[in-house]
Amino acid sequence: MLRLSPLHLHQPEDLAHVVALLAQHGQDARLLAGGTDLLPSLKLGQTRTAVLVSLRRVQQLTEIEVNSDELRIGAGVRLAQIAHDSDVLAFLPALAHAASRVASPQIRNMGTLGGNLCLDTRCRYINQSVLWRQALGGCLKSHGSECHVVPGGQNCVAALSSDTAPALIAYGAVLDLMGPKGIRQLPLTQLYGADGRRHLLLEAGEVLIAARVPLPAPGTHVTYRKWAVRKSIDFPLVSVAIRLDVAAGVLTGGTIAAGALNPRPRVLTLEKWVGRAVDAGLAAELGQHAFDRCRPLPNLPYDADYRRERLGVEVRRAVLAVADAGN
Repeated sequence: MLRLSPLHLHQPEDLAHVVALLAQHGQDARLLAGGTDLLPSLKLGQTRTAVLVSLRRVQQLTEIEVNSDELRIGAGVRLAQIAHDSDVLAFLPALAHAASRVASPQIRNMGTLGGNLCLDTRCRYINQSVLWRQALGGCLKSHGSECHVVPGGQNCVAALSSDTAPALIAYGAVLDLMGPKGIRQLPLTQLYGADGRRHLLLEAGEVLIAARVPLPAPGTHVTYRKWAVRKSIDFPLVSVAIRLDVAAGVLTGGTIAAGALNPRPRVLTLEKWVGRAVDAGLAAELGQHAFDRCRPLPNLPYDADYRRERLGVEVRRAVLAVADAGN
């Protein structure tokens, strides 16, 4: 049985105390929410820390609120709650669907929105046992100096496998962050960087406290699609959220957010197709656009060329679903 190395656990009850602990311990500290990803990573030696700061007792993080123009979801809200919450289902059904596709019921009952958005990047060369990684000689993310996915590459290309991130990007989510300098807001698209070793572009000591999502206007359709070998447990091998803004059957705007490719989602805008009818022809073109602009790497344990083909197929199916529903 894998065991955790000795560490110090802090259990603050308010955000100010969380920020103070992060300032005190610096890079030695890691935040612990549901723990469904962090704790196995610590046991496997993929992540190392001396201090855990638990967020479980911080009640400010556990609320879902809706007002006239936005829905605010605390970072500590469980994924299972998001999947079944009446307000999320009414206003952000694609987010509810994305949350419902994360792993298994047991993990969704523990995992949180903040944890899923801040999920560590994954790669077939690091998400292995210590013995396996030592035999390989390590990699950029794991005590080595070479990327085995892109030989000679200077940036780690481990993939962000969050299910909720593409859906929230498609909805235009903005994050509330709290740190030593106070509270600031950051578009979700700006949370992620290109290096899988440091893909979260948070300032020192910052905590994600909530996601704010504008309520979709009439005619806005957001769809999330995920492909994995199994329908439960697995991280996505292909994930995509597509937003289509439609009026009288005609596209007025939209976004494609593709995940499980690199350390940050690939975001494509659809201005080129504004004014086009939402039909099978548009579905084929947008599927080809996703295929042309998104290039999965051999960083996940499945054929990269097939994943690229599958991404185009999932985009086409999402657009066809909107067209078949009569917009």
